[in-house]
Amino acid sequence: MTINVHDDNFYMKQALAEAEKAFRDDEVPVGAVVVAGGRIIARAHNLTERLTDVTAHAEMQAITSAAEFLGGKYLSQCTIYVSLEPCVMCAGALSWAQMGKVVFGAYDQKKGFSLVGNHLLHPKTKLQGGVMGDESAELLKRFFAEKRK
Repeated sequence: MTINVHDDNFYMKQALAEAEKAFRDDEVPVGAVVVAGGRIIARAHNLTERLTDVTAHAEMQAITSAAEFLGGKYLSQCTIYVSLEPCVMCAGALSWAQMGKVVFGAYDQKKGFSLVGNHLLHPKTKLQGGVMGDESAELLKRFFAEKRK
């Protein structure tokens, strides 16, 4: 089997695998991977419950891990794949990191950064939403349905 290293669905599946880990750990199921040069350099999922830290979103964990891996704070040559549209806090962090591209799955109709406009990202950051959005939304619906039981 040949894997196209530029296939957004392949990388989003990896982010969704991270979201599944969060789900199993009773965290809101959001996952992220950071890709540089066709290689995954960081994997992360929400850790807000485990760390009792409201800033421990998947994107924040992935940014920190990728910067550490690369030995620098700017990620302009990287793409982050995240299963849910980033919130305003994460969009700000992605901007400060100068992330080259942001690809997300499900849109967040309540807390997604696009509610206040895409100007939160760095001006050079490319953006793509809705990649495997149905799969991501379904995982989130399942998580919150179980919480309401």
